[in-house]
Amino acid sequence: MICTTIRQGAECNLMTAKGCSYNGGMCYTTIDKCEGCSRKAQLETGWYCNSHPEPAIKWKNGNCNLATHVKEEPKAKKAKVNPIKASKRGH
Repeated sequence: MICTTIRQGAECNLMTAKGCSYNGGMCYTTIDKCEGCSRKAQLETGWYCNSHPEPAIKWKNGNCNLATHVKEEPKAKKAKVNPIKASKRGH
């Protein structure tokens, strides 16, 4: 449905016939960590995320999984060491 509250005229999955179904009944503006993300959109009332109504929650426990500007570094894999062979090498 089309948003009738904060992001007027924009398509929104949270809009119902009774109004916005999100907690608080409105979307929240983006935070500083969202700077550079391609999902960010400027409206008359400020900058909003096109993917999530409250961006601060997505950043609460680390990086936002929807952020397009954050590149996740691959984790280095540790080689498995056989403890029996390792004990023989030590002598």
